[in-house]
Amino acid sequence: MVQLNLPENSKVKTGKYFKDKTGSKNIRKVNVYRWDPSTGENPRIDTYEVDMDSCPSKVLDVLNKIKNEIDPTLAYRRSCAHGVCGSCAMNMGGKNGLACTTPHAEIDGDLDIYPLPHLKVKRDLIGDLDGLYKQYESIEPWLKSNSKSETSEIYQSKEDRAKLDGAYECIMCACCSTSCPSYWWNGDKYLGPAVLLQAYRWIVDSREEERKERLKKVADELKLYRCHTILNCTNACPKGLNPAKAIAEIKKMLATTNV
Repeated sequence: MVQLNLPENSKVKTGKYFKDKTGSKNIRKVNVYRWDPSTGENPRIDTYEVDMDSCPSKVLDVLNKIKNEIDPTLAYRRSCAHGVCGSCAMNMGGKNGLACTTPHAEIDGDLDIYPLPHLKVKRDLIGDLDGLYKQYESIEPWLKSNSKSETSEIYQSKEDRAKLDGAYECIMCACCSTSCPSYWWNGDKYLGPAVLLQAYRWIVDSREEERKERLKKVADELKLYRCHTILNCTNACPKGLNPAKAIAEIKKMLATTNV
């Protein structure tokens, strides 16, 4: 049997326990991953007793309550609070999602909150997305048109526009990519479901004039074909999108197109 030994400074330890001071009878334990690189200490799990009678319905509301009323040192990303920006993506109850759209009532037992898996952690619940954004930049996510004399709107039929549905809605929250085992092990080379979904969005755009060049860019054993159709990405997407289908469509295009 294989035994894996973690470096001593990476072992997660039991942290602080914040007991409720309100006297509420509706208390829930919230276990939160904490790590501050400036201290040189190991990561830890802090436990908070939270009065749920005075807490709104989402996991982000729980975190805001902890930060505002119990422990102001807690660090996490958040912005729109409406599932649009993707800032508050994290792992809650063992599943990736957006804290602002995930009801805490749907998670049984203690509420366990961690950063997105297999990312370097900047602090507490804040994952390092620099690598993902560099990969996103590499697919050149903008319309490419060689028509320099174009002075009016480029026409797109309703049918062609409909082909973009299920791709343009992606908010690049990284829930899908960080749920993918292939991305965990090959994240430096495999583009991952989020970036490949965005690549597909531009490949199928009828206004795009460099479709073959885009296909060539992703036609790589590591960039594309590390996808083994595990489908974790589709299950994890908080917007209900299907990155696995988009990746399969790219593979199909490469198999049927002379590039």
